[in-house]
This record gives sequence, C-alpha cells and structure tokens, in this order.
Amino acid sequence: MIYEIAQLPVDKQHTETFRQAFAEVVPLLQRAEGYQGHLLAQGIETPDLFHLIVRWRSLEDHTPGFEESEDHQTFMTGLEQYFSEEPRVYHVEGAAFATSEHDDLTKNNAGIPTDLWP
Repeated sequence: MIYEIAQLPVDKQHTETFRQAFAEVVPLLQRAEGYQGHLLAQGIETPDLFHLIVRWRSLEDHTPGFEESEDHQTFMTGLEQYFSEEPRVYHVEGAAFATSEHDDLTKNNAGIPTDLWP
C-alpha cells in the first residue's frame, strides 16, 4: 500500500474557500482506480499549509493512473487558484497506522465509526 503525501500551501486569506473547493472536487479523487481513502489536514503551527494524505493500492494507481486522467486535471483546476506556491508531493510505502492495544480508532467516544481507511 502506498501513501501519497501532498503539502498544499494555500494563500492565508483563502483557507476557508479552499476547504469548500476541495469538498467540491474530492469526488473526482474518490472514484479513481486504486483510491483507498484520504485525509485533508490543516497545519496547526502553519494554518496556511494543508496536508493531503491519500492511500492508494499501488504507486501506479496514483502515477501515472490518476495523475494522467481528465479527473485529475479537473481536480487540480478546481484547487490551483488557492495555492500560494507549487504543491510538494511525495510517496511513502507502508501498512495501515499502528495503534496501541488500548486504542480503538475505529470508533469515537460515542461509539460512532470513524475509520478513514476502508
């Protein structure tokens, strides 16, 4: 399993509109071949830097797969106006997140499922 990690620098005055734009284009990502889940997180110390972590079945599913698709072009067109500079993208290989034996990360305190990775 492969994780794509994209660091997305967003103009400070556009962070909220960026979130809205991401919500509009994310279905294009979700229907990609080999897509297995994602997380979009805003930096705490650097709130103008978002981190998009996407789990892919294989590197080829992301690149060339999704990256060469029309859906990717539309996905990026919907977001690029908010970037303050070019996003940085890299990949890591590994299994799902490890947890302690006491953690149940699949449910929140109310017992509602919260698992991001199918």
